[in-house]
Amino acid sequence: MTTETLLIELGTEELPPKSLKTLATTFHDQIKAQLDAAKLSYTAMHWYATPRRLAVKVDGLIASQADKAIEKRGPAIDVAFDAEGNASKAAEGWARSNGITVADAERLVTDKGEWLLHKTVEQGKHIEQLIPDMVNHAVAKLPVPKPMRWGSGRTQFIRPVHTLTMLYGEKIIAGETLNVKSNNVVTGHRFHHHGLVAINHADNYETTLREAHVVVDYQERRNTIIEQINIVAKEIDGVVLPDEELLDEVTSLVEWPVVLVGSFDEDFLNVPAEPLIYSMKDHQKYFPVTDVNGKLLNKFIFVSNIASKDPSQVIKGNEKVIRPRLADAEFFFKTDKKQTLESRLTSLESVLFQKQLGTVKAKSERIASLSEFVAQKTGDDKALAYRAGLLSKTDLMSDMVLEFPQVQGTMGKYYAQHDGEPEAVAQALEDQYRPRYAGDSLPEQTIGCAVAIADKVDSLVGIFGINQPPKGDKDPFALRRAAIGLIRIIIEKQLNLDIAELIEKSVELYQDKLSSDDVAKQVLDFISGRYRAYYQDQKIAVDVIQAVLANAPSKPLDFDKRINAVTHFKTLAESATLAAANKRVGNILVKFKGELFSEFNQDLASETAEKELAANFATVKVKVIPLMADKDYQSALTELAALKQPIDNFFDNVMVMADDEQVKTNRLTLLSEIRNSFFAIADISLLQ
Repeated sequence: MTTETLLIELGTEELPPKSLKTLATTFHDQIKAQLDAAKLSYTAMHWYATPRRLAVKVDGLIASQADKAIEKRGPAIDVAFDAEGNASKAAEGWARSNGITVADAERLVTDKGEWLLHKTVEQGKHIEQLIPDMVNHAVAKLPVPKPMRWGSGRTQFIRPVHTLTMLYGEKIIAGETLNVKSNNVVTGHRFHHHGLVAINHADNYETTLREAHVVVDYQERRNTIIEQINIVAKEIDGVVLPDEELLDEVTSLVEWPVVLVGSFDEDFLNVPAEPLIYSMKDHQKYFPVTDVNGKLLNKFIFVSNIASKDPSQVIKGNEKVIRPRLADAEFFFKTDKKQTLESRLTSLESVLFQKQLGTVKAKSERIASLSEFVAQKTGDDKALAYRAGLLSKTDLMSDMVLEFPQVQGTMGKYYAQHDGEPEAVAQALEDQYRPRYAGDSLPEQTIGCAVAIADKVDSLVGIFGINQPPKGDKDPFALRRAAIGLIRIIIEKQLNLDIAELIEKSVELYQDKLSSDDVAKQVLDFISGRYRAYYQDQKIAVDVIQAVLANAPSKPLDFDKRINAVTHFKTLAESATLAAANKRVGNILVKFKGELFSEFNQDLASETAEKELAANFATVKVKVIPLMADKDYQSALTELAALKQPIDNFFDNVMVMADDEQVKTNRLTLLSEIRNSFFAIADISLLQ
């Protein structure tokens, strides 16, 4: 069967750079899914994307579908014909629907009976018949949140479309998408190549466009940028701050990348590095440069979309653009320092945290009190924690943060240092927002931990307290992130805190602002629900997490110890048998309608295996009690594992549900005591 290369390209105006990669991969995936569904074989597929095009190339694509043999079963013979052998209406109707007569039909004979049968062959469609519809379907499925119209037509897409190319080898596939007819011409570089470029064969797509100053392969373009950046950074003895999102965005902005270096006045380095960095990255898409020690240099690296004959002019132009941006940051910094953070507290009264929950000033006061409470529990300086909590949101009213929201907290630290606040307070103002995302660093100091914890708990309690918990993928207050951040801080910083106590204190601080009566339980359950995501990221087995969750400990550090203990227990040879035994005991106890004894009665024990289990359990219990008191769950489970053999003997030789009610209840009491000893750590019956 003939095979050739298929090329599909949609040529547009400049596409949104932050969406380009997603658009391209979705286009590829949609085409692939349809080719697979149509059973059209190929050897490889690749997607391409530049600011002005989305494309897919399919290597070794078969020219048409294989013919398909089809068998259509008709009515059973006893239904198809009457006693005289005349065809029934059912048989004639079936034959007519298949374009044959009853006499033309074959017979299908099986051990279950005999039916009319029509065999036919469905001719496979050529790709020229299939590809246009596939392209239209793929385009319709692209994630386009805000479509636009252009010209006088009613066609809508993310950007105006100028060209459509559908080539199979050197042959143009006729078709139309978004009112643009297929051809073999595409656009070259906007500045380096005027007019359209003809693609004479799908195999020549990349090379033809390269001659037109377009590097159409997204990954190749990205790698070229990385390579050039590294070369240029080395030449100026600098280090480029890593930023994958910025790298993707810049790759999506250019078709012919040329990396250059610019500089700015050293005086701007008197401004904290963070707003300068954000100004370069967010506003100008520049790559900031530091020295080997991480100190910001007055250099920046940028990616141009043209290869200028005089690069110095391009550099001067970019230096001219960045200067007013940096000057703004310098002005904000100097102006903000004229006012202390403490003096900004009153201005927080004009900003709402949430309509039902009050102002940011009120939130700051709650954070301060809750930070003090946390510090008391962890043995830290309560006064410093309160002060840090009180000032935690004041930098939100500074000009710098209003211009660069990303530096909230960080600028608070700088301004607190300028105001002469204690270093622990200054650092806490930055630490309060950590961790900002998965894998982010935690607060550096314990006072920062206190404020970060207080802020997160306050938000969780407040939003749940007005009955606005996250629903589906909607989480406007980022409460899931707050809950996981809370868990991470307490566990990874080894803080002996009880989340239930923190929630209770937060509810108290809100006074009468909360409308939900069950807020404490709701918040605790929500936070507990985040353990699964936290531990699955660490490759902890789901059944281990569920086993500990069944116990519902409210101290994250204690939860973590139990996770480690159960993970270790699961590696023991006895674990599977003991898990099964616990499950069996649980099922028996659920069916038992009476009341258990307060403790096992030795005088009612009659069976040897029963007495041995009770004796072994008594011995193990003496060892386990102090281990549990010390939270040494791993050792406690290891000791309890020694009960495997006595438990096996008990179930093999003792009738638990004895006829004598006293004996039965006594045996169930023993089993319940053993099960409770395990359950005090985790429900091991849930282990797989």
